[in-house]
Amino acid sequence: MTSPVTAHVFDAHMHVDHVPSLGWSMTAAECIERMDEAGVEAAVIMTITDAPALNPGALELIAEACAEYPARLHGFARLHPGYGKEAIKLLRRAVHDLSFVGLKLHPVSTLSHPAGPDTVALVREAAELGIPVLFHCGDEPMTTPYQIAPLAEKCPAAQIILGHMGGYYHVDDAIAAAERFPNLYLETSAMPFPDKIHDAVRRIGAARVIFGSDGPVCSPVLEVEKVRLANLTGPDATQVLGGTIRHLLGRAE
Repeated sequence: MTSPVTAHVFDAHMHVDHVPSLGWSMTAAECIERMDEAGVEAAVIMTITDAPALNPGALELIAEACAEYPARLHGFARLHPGYGKEAIKLLRRAVHDLSFVGLKLHPVSTLSHPAGPDTVALVREAAELGIPVLFHCGDEPMTTPYQIAPLAEKCPAAQIILGHMGGYYHVDDAIAAAERFPNLYLETSAMPFPDKIHDAVRRIGAARVIFGSDGPVCSPVLEVEKVRLANLTGPDATQVLGGTIRHLLGRAE
């Protein structure tokens, strides 16, 4: 039986950025407004562009947003692996100097294969720093679960989150990949099938499934409702909606 699930919700996937050329403008205040509408207590935020390539000020933008709402927003650094040692240096700065808590990688915008040498080096650095890595994982080339899965094998110490858990057409592949590799986690944003969240929890456990909304443009209200419709037990819903990401970020209650 479906249980109400609103307490201690932690959104693992939101965006703050300002990119007029793409028609995007998402502020920290908008994230907070969307979070309040959905009963979301805290969230991870990241840019939609990659540093240092298209957005040399990306780290500062996210750091300022987190400083504005320190109890509620937590930063992931979205970086371009192709910048090699410079990307690694930026990641270290993000974690050590700016208190970022994760890394975001988007193979479509960077044209960097998820199992390529530059990505492997950056992900291994994230593992050394003790932070998780969130990948865009969907239906586009270089983002499918089985293209990311070899990275999990090459970087067994890394905690790798498959954002969107395979998108529309690769959800079953994402669950199967996570069954094979225990360092893969599945994040629920913008994946349209509540029953697949239920399947994922049944097959790999709630401790490896993570709620995200892809807000503020996507609706956290709808994304929370999707988890409710997954018909999880109360403890599993609580784990998915906040427990798993808090554990990965070292903020377990």
